[in-house]
Amino acid sequence: MSQHEDREKVLAAFGGKKGLIDSGIPSVIFLVVFNISKELQTALIASIAVSALLTILRLAMKDTIQHALSGFIGVLICAWFANRTGNASDLYIPKLLTNLGYGTVYLIANLAGWPILGVMLGPILGENLTWRNHPERKRAYTLASWLWVAMFFTRIAVQYPIYKSGNVNLLGTVNLAMGYPLFIATAYGSWLILKNAPQRTTER
Repeated sequence: MSQHEDREKVLAAFGGKKGLIDSGIPSVIFLVVFNISKELQTALIASIAVSALLTILRLAMKDTIQHALSGFIGVLICAWFANRTGNASDLYIPKLLTNLGYGTVYLIANLAGWPILGVMLGPILGENLTWRNHPERKRAYTLASWLWVAMFFTRIAVQYPIYKSGNVNLLGTVNLAMGYPLFIATAYGSWLILKNAPQRTTER
C-alpha cells in the first residue's frame, strides 16, 4: 500500500475533508448571523438549519452521512446549551467538554501503553494490533497520540479563559482557528510520524 493511500486512510479515519466541512460551516454561520442580527435564537436556528441541510445533501448524494449526522447532533447539543442559559458563549461548552474528554482518554491510553491511534489506525492500515509487538511502531503510535493530547488540552487552555471573559466573537474566531488548522496540522504530523516509523507487519 502506498504512502498516499495511507495518508488518505488516516485523514478519512478522522472524518475526511467532507467531515471537516460539515462540522465547521454551522459554526461560521452562527457567528455571521449572530453579528448581523444580534439575536441568539436567530443565529442558533440558522446554524441548525445549515447543519440539517448538509446532512440531507449527504443523504441525497448517497455519501457517508456519519460525520454530517454526528455534526448535526453536535450542533443541536451546543444550541441547547446556549438557548438554555441565553448566553451565546455557552454554545462552546460542549466543545470544551469534548476536548477535555478526548484529551483525557488519549492521555490515559498513552500512559497505559495502548495509544488510541494504534487501536484506531492499526486495523485501518492493515497491521491490526501487531504494532504492540514492535517497539518502534508502538513508539510511533504513542508519539503521534501525544500530539492529539497536546491539541485537545491546548484548545482548552486557550479557549476557556476567553469563554470566561464572555467575548463571543473572539471565542468563536479562536475556536475556528484552533479547529481546522490545528486539526489538519495534528493529523498531518501524526501521519509523518507513522510514515517515518519502520515498516509495519501486515496481518493476513
